[in-house]
Order: sequence, then C-alpha cells, then structure tokens
Amino acid sequence: MTYSEEIVDGLPTARGCPFSPPAALGELREKQPIARMSYADGTLGWLVTDHALGRELLTHPGFSSRHELRSSPVPMAIPPRPAPPGMFIGMDAPEHTRYRKPLNRHFTVRRVRQLEPAIQRIVTQHIDAMEEQGPPTDLVNSFALPIPVQVIAELVGADPEISEEISRLRAVTLDPAAPPAEAHAAVVATNEVMAELVRSKHRNPSDDLLSVLIGDGEMTDEELTGLAFLMFIAGHETTANMFSLGACLMLRDEKVRAQLTGTPVLTDEAVNELLRHLSIVQFTSRAALTDIEIGGVHVKEGETVTLSIAAANRDAQRFADPDTFDAAGGENGHLAFGHGIHQCIGHNLARAELRIGIPELFRRLPGLRLADESKEIVTREGHNTYGVLELPVIW
Repeated sequence: MTYSEEIVDGLPTARGCPFSPPAALGELREKQPIARMSYADGTLGWLVTDHALGRELLTHPGFSSRHELRSSPVPMAIPPRPAPPGMFIGMDAPEHTRYRKPLNRHFTVRRVRQLEPAIQRIVTQHIDAMEEQGPPTDLVNSFALPIPVQVIAELVGADPEISEEISRLRAVTLDPAAPPAEAHAAVVATNEVMAELVRSKHRNPSDDLLSVLIGDGEMTDEELTGLAFLMFIAGHETTANMFSLGACLMLRDEKVRAQLTGTPVLTDEAVNELLRHLSIVQFTSRAALTDIEIGGVHVKEGETVTLSIAAANRDAQRFADPDTFDAAGGENGHLAFGHGIHQCIGHNLARAELRIGIPELFRRLPGLRLADESKEIVTREGHNTYGVLELPVIW
C-alpha cells in the first residue's frame, strides 16, 4: 500500500447529510486508507479510514491509549494531559487492567439482563412525563439525555436527584455556545458530585457497583471518584446521542422507521446496524510507542494515528452496501464500541437501552413527528461524539 505526500488538514467534519460521515472521509478511504494528517496542535500524524487497518491499530501492542501521548485531531480547550486516577480509558496496561478488571463483572450480559426491568421502568417514566406535559418537546432533553444518566445512577446506586444534577451540568458542558470558563466549572462541579456520591456510599453501603468496589478496598476514594465520573459521562453521552440521532433518522426516513417499529424490543441485529450506520463516536486515537509499520507506511515513535470510526463503519471492503441501512443485516463487526482490550466496557448496557428505549418511544407515541419538517437538523460537529443538539417533536 502506498500513500501520497499530500497532507490532510485536520480531520474532515463537514457533512452533507446528518446521517452519513463526511464525504471527504470516503474519498480518502478509496485513495489512501492511511493518510498523513496535521493535528490541531500543529504536529503531523496519520488518519486511518479503513476497517481492517482500524482493527489492526486498535489491537497493536505498539500503540498507546495514554491521553498525554496523543494529539487531538480536533481543537481542544485543554491540552492532553495524563488521565487522572480512575479514568482508565486514557491508560495502558497494567494500570488500565487494574481498574477495568473489577468492573467487568458489573457489565456482563447476565448483569445487564438483571437491569432490564429498571431500564424499562425509567423509559416508561420519561414517556409518561412527556405525555403529561404534552407536545411540543425537545426529545434530547426530555428523553435521550436523562434516560442513560438515570440508568447509570441505578447501576451505581445514586439517588434520582443526582441524575437530575448530572443532566443539568452535562447540558452546560455539551453546549457549544457555553463560555469555556462556564463549561470548566460544570466539569469541576460534576466531579464534586461524584466525590460526594463516593462519600455517601461509605456512609450507607448497599449492593450497588460503587459499594462493592468500596468493600473490595482496592481503590482510593480519588480513584473511585474518577471511575464514577467516567461511568456517568462515558455511560450516558454516547447512548443519549444514539437515542436522539436514531430517533431523528426514523422520523426522517420512513423505510428505517418501518424496520425498527412493531416489536417490543429491537433485535441485536437492528441495534448493531444503528450503531454501525450512525457511528456516534467519530474517532479514536493511539500514539506509537516505537517506530511501527502499519498499512504500508512508517509511523515514527511519538506520532499519533487516528481511526475515523465513522469511515471504517462504511467501508465497502467490510460491509455490503455500506451506505444502506439494513436492520436484518446480522452481526456486522462494526467498530462503534472500539475493538480489543479498550472496547467500551458498557457496550452490553448501551445495547439494552437502545433495544428497549427506541421501540417503546414509538409504540407509546405512534404519531411522533418532527415539529418542523422544514427546519435544518442542528448537529454537534468538530467533537469526538457526534449527535443532535436539539430535536423538537410533536405527536
């Protein structure tokens, strides 16, 4: 495989369709599936748009997930720095393993099945509230955001009030119009909420995840606070965007809606296809720990390689008719949750929420439609997590 000397000026983010990756990514995948790219901090690295190369990158032991070693393909208000205690997604083994291993048993298929009645109850509560309030409503704030937060709260044993506070603070953090100082203050406040949650679990332990980890005695309160922060943020943001963008796709595309309604729960195949087709997490990056050959190019030690998950999940070499949504497509090997030892630990939980929440929403509100069909969909671009900023609906 060869590559041209042309340098891609940052990660392409401009979309012609809100439900499809930027066209420039597909063009790159066809011409040079691993391309030279300039990063937001001025350094040079690489961009991967190919599915097979993406899997190789995510499992190669020579690449690191450490935050402080990686450059960002999009501008960031805060420069990369070492992951704080508990934030294991920005660490390598053995630190990553030490944090992740005791969590694994709380995210198994069996454990998630035990949570499904709670997920159903939470979904029902929010649809009840929507019906009681009546239309119109913003589906993002009334349904998509609060449900995943409340599910994580159920898992860690947090009071409903904490769910409301986290939702409020995250709304500030995710608002592209929020001043940087205000967004930073919301992050600090979120961390303090997590610290108080850990303290409360010391005082009143139960059988929830945090209480079990405290009982194990293997982590400090600072580490537990970091873990709680990570679970709330990583555990709700992507699922919330899947809810809202998935609902938006169904409201805009009658063929997709027909494939995803009429059953009490979605099939695993339908959920996987939603995850592949929409690819909420736009990219993931790794830093080379040594000189490495991958995809026919020489990656130097210290360089960052970014995988465009959105592009890899539309790779025609891996998926038949990749731009067409097919809910019966079967297990499709998408990379929406990553791959390898850093695959999202909450993927079973996220799948269950989507499996239950989306069909229930359209079952309870069969007349659900966009409040203004002519209005352009406002999306969140230039960020690792893609989604709809607001989704006014009526029924």
